[in-house]
Amino acid sequence: MAYTGGRPIKVLIVDDSAVVRQVLSKALSKEPDIEVVGTATDPYVARDKIVQLEPDVITLDVEMPRMDGITFLKKLMKHHPMPVIILSALTQKGGELALAAMEAGAVEVLAKPGGSFSVGEMAEQLADKIRAAAQARPTPRPTTAKPERVQRLAPTNMDLTNKIVAIGASTGGTEAIKEVLVRLPATVPGIVIVQHMPPRFTTSFAERLNSLCAFEVREAADGDSVYPGRCLIAPGNFHMLLRRSGARYYVNVKTGPLVHHQRPAVDVLFRSVAKSAGKNAVGVILTGMGADGAEGMLQMKQAGAYTIGQDENSCVVYGMPKAAYELGAVQKVLPLDKIAGEIMRWVGTYRV
Repeated sequence: MAYTGGRPIKVLIVDDSAVVRQVLSKALSKEPDIEVVGTATDPYVARDKIVQLEPDVITLDVEMPRMDGITFLKKLMKHHPMPVIILSALTQKGGELALAAMEAGAVEVLAKPGGSFSVGEMAEQLADKIRAAAQARPTPRPTTAKPERVQRLAPTNMDLTNKIVAIGASTGGTEAIKEVLVRLPATVPGIVIVQHMPPRFTTSFAERLNSLCAFEVREAADGDSVYPGRCLIAPGNFHMLLRRSGARYYVNVKTGPLVHHQRPAVDVLFRSVAKSAGKNAVGVILTGMGADGAEGMLQMKQAGAYTIGQDENSCVVYGMPKAAYELGAVQKVLPLDKIAGEIMRWVGTYRV
C-alpha cells in the first residue's frame, strides 16, 4: 500500500553490516517523520519482514551474501513493487552497481559513509531521499523481455551552433533522462544536464548513456566546450554553470554551497543558461522531489528560452516539474515519451 502521509514513514534497512544498520537506525530515529520499523541482514530476512512490517521505503545494500541486492531488487519489483533506496560504496564498481539498480527499479541512490563523506552528512541526505522515495511511484521493469530498440528522431539540417538544451532531474531522473536522450539524433544541440547523484556515480551514469546515445555523453570537466553532438553531465558534488565566450559555449564546474540541499543543483545550471544562452535555449525539468530548478527555469523563460515540464502521470515523483509549473515557469507540459520530439520541434522551427 502506497504511503499517503499523516504518519511517520516506515523504513526497513537491509544491510549485512551490523555497524551500518546501527548507524542508520540511530541517525533516522532523530527524524520525527521517519520510523525505522526493522532491519534485515540479507534479502531472505528482508522478504519476510516486508510481509510482516509493511514498510513504505526500503534502504538496500547492493553487495550482500546469499543474494546480492540487484537480484533481490529485480524479484521485489516484479512481485511487490515499492520504493527502494540503494546504498552503495563510493567507488567505480559501486557506481556501476547503483546504476544497474536504478535500471532495475530503485528510485534513489546514496553513497555509504566513508572517507570524506561523514555519517552526519549522509544521514541528512538519506532522510531527504526517504521522504522523496515515500512519494514515488515505482514501476516494475521487464526482467526477461529484451527491450525494444528505440526509434530515434530524424536528424535536422538546422544550424545548431547557438542552441542549448538544459535538463534537470532528481528522483527517478536517471531513467527519465535516458528515455529522452536515446530518442534524440546525432545532430542535436549541445546538452547540459544536472541529475542529483553522488560523486563517481555520475561517471558511471555518463558512461552508460554514452553507450546508448547517438552522440557523445560525458561527465563534465571544468572548461569543457558545449557544442552540437555533445552532452555534458554535471559531476556529483559539483555545481555546473554554462558560460559563453564569443561564439563558444563552455562550462564551469566548481564547488560552492548547497542549493536546495543539492550540489549539483538544477537552479544553478538553469540560471547560468538564462544568462548565457537566453532565447537560444530550451529548458526541460523532469521527475524529482522538491523545488530545485523552478526559479532557474522561470529566469530562463523570462530570458526568452522555451521551457518544458514532464507531466504528472509519467513522473516517478511530481515535485520539481510541479513547482516549476506552479511558478509559471513551464510553457509546455508533456509526457516523458513526447519530450524528445518537442525538443527537436523547437530546434527545427525556432528562429534566432
